[in-house]
Amino acid sequence: MVKNKKISKKAFDESNKYFPGGVNSPVRAFKNVNSLPVFIKKGKGSYIYDLDGNKYIDYIGSWGPMILGHADKSVISSIQKVVKNSTSFGAPTLLETTLAKLIKRSFPAMEKMRMTSSGTEATMSAIRLARGCTKRDKIIKFEGCYHGHVDSLLVNAGSGAATFGVTSSPGIPNDLTKHTMSLEYNNLEQVENCFKRYGAKIACVIVEPIAGNMNCIIPSKKFLKKLRTLCNKYKTILIFDEVMTGFRVARGGAQEVFGIEADITTLGKIVGGGMPVGVFGGKRKYMDQLAPNGPIYHAGTLSGNPVAMTAGIKTIEMLSKKSFYVNLENKNKKLINGLCALAKKHNIDFTGNYVGGMFGFFFTKNKKICNFEDVSNCDKILFEKFFKIMLSKGIYFAPSSFEAGFISIKHSDKDINYTLQCADETFKMMSNI
Repeated sequence: MVKNKKISKKAFDESNKYFPGGVNSPVRAFKNVNSLPVFIKKGKGSYIYDLDGNKYIDYIGSWGPMILGHADKSVISSIQKVVKNSTSFGAPTLLETTLAKLIKRSFPAMEKMRMTSSGTEATMSAIRLARGCTKRDKIIKFEGCYHGHVDSLLVNAGSGAATFGVTSSPGIPNDLTKHTMSLEYNNLEQVENCFKRYGAKIACVIVEPIAGNMNCIIPSKKFLKKLRTLCNKYKTILIFDEVMTGFRVARGGAQEVFGIEADITTLGKIVGGGMPVGVFGGKRKYMDQLAPNGPIYHAGTLSGNPVAMTAGIKTIEMLSKKSFYVNLENKNKKLINGLCALAKKHNIDFTGNYVGGMFGFFFTKNKKICNFEDVSNCDKILFEKFFKIMLSKGIYFAPSSFEAGFISIKHSDKDINYTLQCADETFKMMSNI
């Protein structure tokens, strides 16, 4: 049980003097659940500890990358060894090639790739590459999908933008967003109609092949197949934003799950083992258009940072162990099926999704959640109550109904059983309110 958060409150008051909202990324402020954020001191395995000494079972995992759990000994040891040589060079190292080889084994469609310092930078660069290669301006994205705070992509975005009910951000010129068409996720008819009207002008379609920024939404395979078919027909580049799903839902990401290859893929999170990193890559004919080979510009002083490369190499090596993803999904299955059963027991309208090590749950009578509107219509008040009570019991879920959750290989049966015990108590309390 969480006893108090006095030191966290004091830390938040202090941070508000220096950072907008007291945080360096909006969702961390806990405004969606009308609460004060928890300031974290350390993490180990499936647990994180706040400044007040409270212990939490962590189902966020730094928003995905801590698939091995916090402070994994092998990852930490590899970082400690390489950091002795310096933290950055701004020059090529063998580490970049080693990581690229590991990535390509799991994502064969990434014939060539470029390292970046963030997922946002990867998606931004992928869009520029697609426009440069096709000599077209228009792009298609989907409502509730978030691809980083890129100007032309921050239209009907999910994640932090959805949390605050913002569909577009001030400071972005209309001239940039006028080329962005935002369609409903999983809506085949809308996509077909859009291509019929604008097909010859569409540079690319960018999509989260499993959405994680409007909670966890699993697409229909027909939807993804239709995107692939239409992009082939109109010579449009298909970009899968697998920053969240890459190495998380399967070793080969959503492309392995659905058996559909993208022209360009963006990666992040796990690829850096928790360090800041992003990757974009795809067919050789596109990637060779990047400078210095071609005219499309991309650069980054910290791209291929040796510390991030090392953490990523060690993480991916460990993900290659036999039955890793079977074990990971079994943990997820136990958690989400258990939550659904307990909610039903207490007559709480509730449903959940999971794939690999990624999950989502929703307070709704609707048993199939397909798009941003479905998520927006879920009961946010019940979510807030559930979040707050569970947090008080030491269970750390995402502080927003628009965010996916993540499980690590270090979550034990004991952790999951305790989580379900707390959920049973919480649902009972909620049903009596």
